[in-house]
Amino acid sequence: MSDENTTPEQEPETAVTPETETPEVDPVETLAEENAELRDKLLRMAAEMENLRKRTEREITDTRAYAIAGFARDMLSATDSLSRALMVMPADARANADGTTKSLIEGIEMTEREMQRLLAKHGVKPIEAEGQKFDPHKHQAMFEVPDPTRPEGTVVQVVQAGFAIGDRVLRPAMVGVARGGGTTGKSEAPVEGEGGVDKQA
Repeated sequence: MSDENTTPEQEPETAVTPETETPEVDPVETLAEENAELRDKLLRMAAEMENLRKRTEREITDTRAYAIAGFARDMLSATDSLSRALMVMPADARANADGTTKSLIEGIEMTEREMQRLLAKHGVKPIEAEGQKFDPHKHQAMFEVPDPTRPEGTVVQVVQAGFAIGDRVLRPAMVGVARGGGTTGKSEAPVEGEGGVDKQA
């Protein structure tokens, strides 16, 4: 009977427990955070695109500059053959050659000059060697020449000319290097295949 007289105020406490309040989120702060994240992503993407653009430009430039490197290297072999053909003929034989032979010699000389001109036109340049300090990146030492009048490590003889295209060496110059040294100093670069330069005259 007491159950029938129960008033709403006497209902169990669980029915009147207040709800837990959730903290309100500031929409301005949320938008600011999202804006910062998007800005960061945009800046990163822009930096990546700029890097990609620069890398692509560099690759295109390199391709244009060095695309003919293989062909140019093969052409150097051909010009070497023409030079050797002229070198084997003694000067007096060339001077006393008959009309036909003389025309042949002139034709070979003209062909060699034209090939050298075309290689230079496409950026293939000879490497300076004689009188220069030995540089293992540009020169290949074939032998040493005893010469106390020259600074040790100086290139004194060129056996075969070297060539480069842009900053790349197509073929190093084959050279002879001074040994014995003068008083002007010694080469910092060892002669290839010799384990260093002999410092004795």
